[in-house]
Amino acid sequence: MSVNYAAGLSPYADKGVCGLPETFDSPEEIKAKVETLAQLIKESQYLVVHSGAGISTSTGIPDFRGPKGVWTLEQKGESPHFDTTFEDARPSLTHMALLGLQRAGYLKYLISQNVDGLHVRSGFPRDMLSELHGNMFVEECEKCGRQYVREKVIGVMGLKPTGRYCDVVRSRGLRACRGKLISTILDWEDALPDRDLNKADDASRRADLALTLGTSMQIKPSGDLPLLTKRKGGKIVIVNLQPTKHDKHAHLRIHGYVDDVMKQLMELLELDIPKWEGPTVCETSTATSESTGDMKPPRSVNAKDKVKKEPIKEERKREATQLTDNVKEEAVSVKRERADSSAEINEEK
Repeated sequence: MSVNYAAGLSPYADKGVCGLPETFDSPEEIKAKVETLAQLIKESQYLVVHSGAGISTSTGIPDFRGPKGVWTLEQKGESPHFDTTFEDARPSLTHMALLGLQRAGYLKYLISQNVDGLHVRSGFPRDMLSELHGNMFVEECEKCGRQYVREKVIGVMGLKPTGRYCDVVRSRGLRACRGKLISTILDWEDALPDRDLNKADDASRRADLALTLGTSMQIKPSGDLPLLTKRKGGKIVIVNLQPTKHDKHAHLRIHGYVDDVMKQLMELLELDIPKWEGPTVCETSTATSESTGDMKPPRSVNAKDKVKKEPIKEERKREATQLTDNVKEEAVSVKRERADSSAEINEEK
């Protein structure tokens, strides 16, 4: 993920096995294995993908345990190289290919250990995504649970307050929630978020095919989730250059760069890889039109809060205007009734 992220974590001795040698399949082996993977995906009813730091290395964000990973170099007393910032990083080919698989109906759920926010910024539907270790761009209200996706990294880790407050308006618009906003990034001792973990657990049990991309699966419990799929009779496919903790459980192992594998896979499935047009946030998968299959433009990160607030503001204006009109009409009606009554009394006299 990031040098900044790793440096912000509290000291922790057991960071897993780092710096294991990488293995590369030949181009012919890659081709044959990706053809097998494509067939498995076509036959699957419920595909779940597990993504790790390896899918973001091509964006300039280093991984943790690779040959040049943050913790690998740390053990050698060297400093890791960081080619970009979180804000400037663009989703990789793999990030966008996963979005394409979701839109095509193949990918049912995505489980990520990454905190770089690239899945969300790619436009992947948040209701089909579990970010088990948090998101550098997301802060959450500790009171009502509302999440805010920001343009810049939150800058706070370990589920600590960010200094901002929730502006969700309560029922009948009486007042804002005003709960404290906290970071979603976990530190070593923090428990995984219940909502994301429960959804990831359910999806893993339901899956008949678990595809792991760029993860050594050394961190529990996230790294053990693919085993739930196998225990239910499903298959595990591992795409990683280094050995992983669960290689012996894999139906298929592909030793190649994740972007290369995903590019060949999308070609075999005859699917286009969506073009990235800037940071976007798609809250729900219902943004896909059932009639045409077209994806409606996801809301931009800039417009996120504005989209939510403007309708409320306009609705209040309309209600206030309507109320004023009603009061005026009642006043005119009362005056007329009084005038009619006075006229009747005068006639009787």
